[in-house]
Amino acid sequence: MAQQLSYLFSTRTSKELAAKIAEHYGQEMGKINFQDFSDGEFEPVLDQSVRGGRVFLIGSTFPPADNLLELLLMIDAAKRASAKNITVVIPYYGLARQDRKDKPRAPIGAKLVANLLTAAGATRIMTMDLHADQIQGFFEIPVDHLYASTIFIDYIQSLNLDNLTIASPDMGGAKRAKNYAGHLGAEVVIAYKERKKANVIEEMFLIGDVRDRNVILIDDMIDTAGTLCKAADILMANGAKSVRAMATHAVLSGKAYENIEKSQMSEVIVTDSIPLKSDLTTKIKVLSCASLFADVMKMVHEHKSISDKFII
Repeated sequence: MAQQLSYLFSTRTSKELAAKIAEHYGQEMGKINFQDFSDGEFEPVLDQSVRGGRVFLIGSTFPPADNLLELLLMIDAAKRASAKNITVVIPYYGLARQDRKDKPRAPIGAKLVANLLTAAGATRIMTMDLHADQIQGFFEIPVDHLYASTIFIDYIQSLNLDNLTIASPDMGGAKRAKNYAGHLGAEVVIAYKERKKANVIEEMFLIGDVRDRNVILIDDMIDTAGTLCKAADILMANGAKSVRAMATHAVLSGKAYENIEKSQMSEVIVTDSIPLKSDLTTKIKVLSCASLFADVMKMVHEHKSISDKFII
């Protein structure tokens, strides 16, 4: 039986990452045309046959909402073009912070996005470092939840830091920090924070000792960078020798770049799941997640196990 063909397409805002993924995957990007109307409407059209094949649609769903809509339209186009499998590769899954109803009359945005992707015709989802692991359960189709730890741990080891301590900037990330520490043989501390509203920290306390330690803060995303900068201040005030931060998704909204540049962090390491304006600060280092996604995409296409890609 002939090998099923695979095709790679990308949303417009994820083209740079998709090109890197395609290079590692060993295949050129598929041809897609976008028609833009004067009122802002747009129409993506697959410019080649995908009948009976596996289609990989690559696109992070960060704001504006057009990025999500563009991906949904591409899924619908692939379905109507008779693709056999439609694997949606979402390096950054937007609205993941809306994973539960934490106040009266609030939506669960992450579940809504899952419903939309499935209704559009996705047959498999591939993503990385969801804000909450339980979002996988919002889908009735297979979800490959990858972890940037496979990238970050190698980089941490290359730093050869003595007296290494892994820190979580909040209680929610304690498990993630503990898992990193377990792989690295490091200690763990936690910065406990209280908020009155989104993106505004009321108070923060440190749980653990960091005196004369090289500390690495681990988080899934950086939005305004307020939490990380505040945590770095507290860590340095408690005697830390140095503070770095690692976060998978560089949302970087508001004054994030300015906050990072002025912070006591010596380095902030992120992936390219979201395009960056790297010229706005000298402290950000970008590690590409392209090879991780390309490897897993190839394993999925060839029906191979991807267990060794799940470190944390």
